[in-house]
Amino acid sequence: MFLKLYLIALPVFFAIDMVWLALIARNFYKNQLGFLMRPEVNWSAAILFYVLFLLGLVVFVIEPALAKKEWVQALGKGALFGLITYATYDLTNLATLKDWPFTVVWVDMLWGTVLAASVSIITYTIALRWVV
Repeated sequence: MFLKLYLIALPVFFAIDMVWLALIARNFYKNQLGFLMRPEVNWSAAILFYVLFLLGLVVFVIEPALAKKEWVQALGKGALFGLITYATYDLTNLATLKDWPFTVVWVDMLWGTVLAASVSIITYTIALRWVV
């Protein structure tokens, strides 16, 4: 079941996050963090993030919600998972990096919350209909 859920969550996550990164927040991050940004994306690191983030989302949020057939759990715990994981990144940067913008902290944490909640509930809904 894990692999099926992972394979559902992967394109959902990728599609939502790419819309955010490419269309909505591109200029935001460039304006806020341009002084820190690499000229090219480190794709190995980006892919590893996607793999690990989705692993956690499926194991800790989506599978347990499906086992209980509780969509509210998928949504709520997905949101919490996203908040905690993005807060780990953003608050660590705020604590350790000079000139890390506070605006990035709250926008990114909000995005992580929305992203993980969305991926969780969409994956849950698809899996409930087609997998379980």
